[in-house]
Amino acid sequence: MIKLLTIAGGVVAAMAGLGWAGLQIRPASFPAVPRQSAPLETMPLPAGLPAPVERFYRMVYGERVPVIHTAVISGRAKMRPVGGITFPARFRFIHEAGRSYRHYIEATVFGLPVLRANEYYGDGRGRLELPWGAEEGPQIDQAANLSLWAETADMLPAILLTDPRVRWEPVDDATALLVVPFGTTEERFVARFDPATGGLWLLESMRYKSATGGKTLWLNESRGWSTLGGYTLATSSAVTWADDGRPWFVLTLEDIAYNVAVDTSLSARGP
Repeated sequence: MIKLLTIAGGVVAAMAGLGWAGLQIRPASFPAVPRQSAPLETMPLPAGLPAPVERFYRMVYGERVPVIHTAVISGRAKMRPVGGITFPARFRFIHEAGRSYRHYIEATVFGLPVLRANEYYGDGRGRLELPWGAEEGPQIDQAANLSLWAETADMLPAILLTDPRVRWEPVDDATALLVVPFGTTEERFVARFDPATGGLWLLESMRYKSATGGKTLWLNESRGWSTLGGYTLATSSAVTWADDGRPWFVLTLEDIAYNVAVDTSLSARGP
């Protein structure tokens, strides 16, 4: 019996070690999306922006802001979907500017997908298609809308100036309010800017965490900046629920294509 228990313990330890090894291997990146050949249309940086907002946009774009209609954003990540286990992952986010998105995410082991998620937002409605089931409803709609605008602020900030439904309100030299549409109402983010660099450092909002229950403080933190797609963007970021206390999704942007054909419909699947 002792020998059998020793063997069983060794097998469990070996399996645990094998699983740990599989979680250290990053998946391959999704293939790059073909670019358009024509340069992006631009517009002058608007006057009258709150001071930290103007400083941020001058850092990212200079005097002229690109007009972005669609974008395909790809990269890799670390995520904790369930059970506290952190998986390597890869993602592709497909945006129709300020209107809709489709997220495709793969969590992987040994670089191979073990969990796939398709998330959608359009016409004010959200839908999550997860391995353990689908989620819809008013709370999901509100959460998805905030996700749309948080990603826009981090990855496609020009849209926050070119969309007439969006406005910035002043708070102080390092803080502003970002007001975005949600159906017939509005939602607000507290936007905090780094006084040293001028970069958008943190977005705070109250978001539903699931289809049931109340709102939770939701934090989107920019952790690193580099040039991608011709502009200085937050290419490293982390998403945290305040009641959790640590990020559940840490993203690294690797590829972005502007004004390309996209499909954000519920019938679309995969990257």
